[in-house]
Amino acid sequence: MSAADQTLTYDVATALAQGQRDQQEDAVIADFPLDGDIGFAVLADGMGGHAAGDIASKIVVTEVFSELKLQTGTVDSFEANMADILKEATKTANDCVRLHTEHHPASKGMGATLVAPVLVGDRLYWVSVGDSPLFLFRDGKLLQLNEDHSLAGQIELLVSKGLMDQQTAENHPDRHCLTSVLIGDQIARIDCPRKPLTLQEGDIVVAASDGIQFLEDVEIEGLIGEKAHLSSAEIARYLIAALEALDDPHQDNTSLCVIKAGIGDTRFAPVHITSDASDAINSLMAAQTAEPGSDASEPDAVNGTDMPQIAATESTMRGNKITVVARKTLQGLSLLYSFRRPSERSA
Repeated sequence: MSAADQTLTYDVATALAQGQRDQQEDAVIADFPLDGDIGFAVLADGMGGHAAGDIASKIVVTEVFSELKLQTGTVDSFEANMADILKEATKTANDCVRLHTEHHPASKGMGATLVAPVLVGDRLYWVSVGDSPLFLFRDGKLLQLNEDHSLAGQIELLVSKGLMDQQTAENHPDRHCLTSVLIGDQIARIDCPRKPLTLQEGDIVVAASDGIQFLEDVEIEGLIGEKAHLSSAEIARYLIAALEALDDPHQDNTSLCVIKAGIGDTRFAPVHITSDASDAINSLMAAQTAEPGSDASEPDAVNGTDMPQIAATESTMRGNKITVVARKTLQGLSLLYSFRRPSERSA
């Protein structure tokens, strides 16, 4: 971020894990340019079955991302109109879902949630629709910032009033029914505060699909607290690993974006590529010109050349699962992608 904000920098990582689903219906993208004043992420959790959920989440992410990217030319104007821009981007994405279903009747009923955190300097704005949580980890405590547009909140209210016991509430069949979602119809509720939250050094923001909530909030809080000194990519890796360790046969897709607020440059320890997943990395990195596996602890800048486009890459392969980590620049975007080869995925 700019020197005027003196100066929070953001270490950002995105992650996707398929869980036990037959396909990935989540989508996530982040854009945090090096030394830029604005950074944002867009995440959507698709619904609708077969290919429809996958299409819906990609439509929502693509439309919201492109609209935000288009509007970020002038920082002051962008921030002054933030709430209107975020709401309009959400409505545009919803219209695109409607248009797709009109032209492809078989996809009728598809939709997606949305959560999009936007940072201008140290100020955090967001828009969300649905039940994809936006968490803030600060001073050892985890807080959900955005509204939960599902029946879970109403069910928990019954618990607080003594009208339902906690076990019944946790297993209620309607708990995860959405009260607002992007399906092309009128959007019931959009959570988009006009007043931003001011971030502090050490804050960690996590935007995620509800797949992360197979972990209890206290488990997420404890894990982030234990790993808060690590990079965003490593925190993402541990969150995904914790979900996999549950070995829940109903584990949903999980997507997340981890944003660490710090002061000064973010450095990564060197990591190394493994040959058994080199093809996966090469396909992901095809557009990049830097050599995979370069040592992030010794940036090219010290030799008088530009900072590498990719500071480090890493992959692991266990059974039929491949995990890929790709880090772009020493301060910027990281990615963690965990997937199973379809031909070997167990039922």
